[in-house]
Amino acid sequence: MDGLTLFHVATGTIALLAGGAALSVRKGGALHARAGTIFFAAMLAMAGTGALIAASRPERGTAVIGIFTCYLVATAWLAARRRDGRAGAAERAGLAVAAACAGTMLGLGLLASASPDGRFDSLPAAAHYPFALLAALAAGLDLNFLLRGRLERHQRIARHLWRMCAALAIAAFSFFLGQQDEFPVAWRGLAIWFVPPFAVLGAMVFWIFRVRFSSAFGRPRPGRQSACQS
Repeated sequence: MDGLTLFHVATGTIALLAGGAALSVRKGGALHARAGTIFFAAMLAMAGTGALIAASRPERGTAVIGIFTCYLVATAWLAARRRDGRAGAAERAGLAVAAACAGTMLGLGLLASASPDGRFDSLPAAAHYPFALLAALAAGLDLNFLLRGRLERHQRIARHLWRMCAALAIAAFSFFLGQQDEFPVAWRGLAIWFVPPFAVLGAMVFWIFRVRFSSAFGRPRPGRQSACQS
């Protein structure tokens, strides 16, 4: 294993542990902030090196997924840091990245569908389309944010939440289900490896509903005007 791959694996392990910790502790507290900061740094390192490794093979679809994961983490971190909820140059750049990722994954998926073996590089056509859809959704929400100019507190928290959870889910699916050829033979194909990534998705759904329908996160109470979640 070369140094870059070893660094990728190490930072990915740290990201999974820190992400799990951030989901488990009280939101908004000191432990959550520390775990979230470690997760942010580790995810950028893991996804960035993953994109470089994939591009060198080449695994171009996987490289785009790495770039998109970096985008998710960066925009989620900005949503948490900018307490005023205002959009700026970073959000405009993020929109461009998300739109580019959506278009690229759609194009690669179509190329894979048209190929004799149904693949582009080693990724099957079906692996490209969900990421194209997710990136298009993220781009649409970025555009909505830019047009509004500002998010309310509960909208800003929801933006932070779903993007961090989506990035963590991508990492969990990649490690627990996509890298089983690196596991001991007796561990491969076990149903238990589905638990961590789907647990992340379940936690994301739970927190989105709580932020959406609870006044604890700054959501306007019934009777006040409420904008759509971004």
